[in-house]
Formats: sequence, structure tokens, C-alpha cells
Amino acid sequence: MTLQRFETGVRMSRAVVHHDTVYLCGQVAEDRHADITGQTETMLAKVDALLESVGSDREHLLSATLYLKDMAHFDGMNRVWDAWVPEDKAPARACVEARMASPELLVEISVVAALSR
Repeated sequence: MTLQRFETGVRMSRAVVHHDTVYLCGQVAEDRHADITGQTETMLAKVDALLESVGSDREHLLSATLYLKDMAHFDGMNRVWDAWVPEDKAPARACVEARMASPELLVEISVVAALSR
């Protein structure tokens, strides 16, 4: 069985690769005090960097689960998401309202992708 863990701590790994599938831990904004646009942009930039570090990219996304602090942010998040997702490569996706781990967080994402190498 092929299983690799990346940036593993006591509580979690930032990424796990099993065979040709990549699982990312939840990603949040770099600046937790930004508006929904800023938080979504930096969150997705972190997804890009983490996927690249393990041999994948956004064109190989299989699924994404987005968590919003308040569904009032749905349209703002989607404007950034729609520009970020490659044309004709949208993953399966769910978006739910959820209480966040920190009160200033507006959005979090969990991603599964295929390796691109």
C-alpha cells in the first residue's frame, strides 16, 4: 500500500497521498481579518501551493467541500471560486454553513485531488 503523509503534526497531516489520490486538510485564509473575497483568494492560493508540493494541481481536483460561516457570503465566495476553477474542470462540490474554529474565519475548504504526475 502506498501512503505518504506530508507536514505531519500531532493532530493532523497537511496532506496525505494514497495511491494516486491527494487529501488535503482544511485550508483557511492567510489573513483571517480580510473580507470574504480576500479570505477566499488566500485560502485557494494555499490549496494551489499544497497541491503543487505533493504533485497535483487544481486541474486534478476531484471534490471540494466549502464551509461558510454565513451563507450570506455564498455569492462573494463563488465569484472568487468561479474565477479560480479551470474551465471544464470543476470538481464535485458541496458548500455548507458551519461554525468555524475561529470566529474571524469566514470560509474553509477541504479538497481531494488526483496526482498529476
